[in-house]
Amino acid sequence: MNKIEESELIINDDGSVFHLHLLPEQIADDIILVGDPGRVDMFCKHFEKIEHHVQNREFVTKTGFYNGKRLTVLATGIGTDNIDIVINELDALANINLKTRTEKTEKKSLNLLRVGTSGGLQEDLAVGSFLMSEYSIGFDGLLNWYRDSEKFMDLDFENALKKHLSWNPRLTSPYVVKSSETLMNRVGSDFRRGITISSPGFYGPQGRELRLQIQDRNINNKIRAFKYNNKCITNYEMESSALCGLSLMLGHNATTVCVIIANRFAKEFLPNYKDSMEKLVEIVLERLTK
Repeated sequence: MNKIEESELIINDDGSVFHLHLLPEQIADDIILVGDPGRVDMFCKHFEKIEHHVQNREFVTKTGFYNGKRLTVLATGIGTDNIDIVINELDALANINLKTRTEKTEKKSLNLLRVGTSGGLQEDLAVGSFLMSEYSIGFDGLLNWYRDSEKFMDLDFENALKKHLSWNPRLTSPYVVKSSETLMNRVGSDFRRGITISSPGFYGPQGRELRLQIQDRNINNKIRAFKYNNKCITNYEMESSALCGLSLMLGHNATTVCVIIANRFAKEFLPNYKDSMEKLVEIVLERLTK
């Protein structure tokens, strides 16, 4: 089996992976991903025991026990570029022998659940409600860098969307991936499901203007009007497409569930969304440890 070179898989002096600073034994098979490092403790304050606590840059990880079941909570920071680091390094911890730098013969499938916040794009999506991403659309272009990624994408969906939006060829080509049905049913069988756009920024790429004007000032109205197989695009966030796409390619289960904290159509914002997030935290912990 081919050995992975030191320049490609960087391992720290203590044997941990480069960015996350984690060792294989420090992660559970069920991993909750959050963007905000401060949100790690929203989950871990409920734990009966903390086994590991590791931090490097914005990547904060705690592994412990809830309802007697081992869980990991990991802060990724914001953006699909960080998700690229996190998913590749988590997969390395699970499926690469870090001492020999070779793939393990028997592969492990991780369950990766992102819990975050999001902006709604449909008028009936109430602030404070929960939405699970059944499909994710990547406006970031990340998955297009990986060979054979098109085998894991819904190309008909992608082409219909680009045609509807009159997609600017100067932008990265969007891609569409589906979440893990197993994980969606395990965690959110009663949650509203939607189609989520992961954007490469918070302002212009999500149709916001401050001092800079965007290329297409009507893009959110066009997105809101789009339907594919009688399903509409429901929300914006910034990580789900890379999470679900890379996980699908690597054999892991992944999905995203978000609190809707703003409705872009109704011009509403939920200033005290912490209460809704606390409620979602408790639901997720209970369902992951059933």
